[in-house]
Amino acid sequence: MIRAVIFDIGGVLIRTTDHRPRRAWDARLGLAPGESEAVVFGSEMGTKAQRGTITDEALWDWVGQHLGLDQANLTVFRQDFWAGDVLDTDLVDFIRTLRPRYQTAVISNATDGLRVSLTDQYQIADAFDLIVTSAEEKIAKPEPEIFIRTLARLGRAPEEAVFVDDFAHNIEAARALGLHTIRFRPGVDVPAELAQMGVTP
Repeated sequence: MIRAVIFDIGGVLIRTTDHRPRRAWDARLGLAPGESEAVVFGSEMGTKAQRGTITDEALWDWVGQHLGLDQANLTVFRQDFWAGDVLDTDLVDFIRTLRPRYQTAVISNATDGLRVSLTDQYQIADAFDLIVTSAEEKIAKPEPEIFIRTLARLGRAPEEAVFVDDFAHNIEAARALGLHTIRFRPGVDVPAELAQMGVTP
């Protein structure tokens, strides 16, 4: 029987619905479309930040240097970079209805700034019994250990948990451990998918 539901953050609960601010900076800096995202997320320094070997602030200092931005322009770039992100408030409201019947948790590949962001900016940290981030754990999805640690802290066996994520390789890793999974994509009705597994408020 399912007792816990575990969610990814980026691409599931918080999604970039408007890429125009980032594309405007790509054009302004003479970058290919999407290149600024690759710098922040996909670069070696971006990976280090997600694995907790450098801080979020150190990442952004490097981004500014890499893109040739002074502090004032870096501040604006950083604000614009996240300007198209939107919290799925309907899904968060649904998650709140699952408790206390079910445990709710987060596993997110993110820098050390995520917990503060969820607490202060988005004010959704209280919707979860457990928040597990790659920067704090020094390991990242799809490595099995991050799922194993999460399950241990929840006190759950793999078959007692559902994992919701937008990346196929993360879903495959969770499924290989025995978790139930939902691959999130635009238009996927998470409450309906969970209901099919017997998970209802």
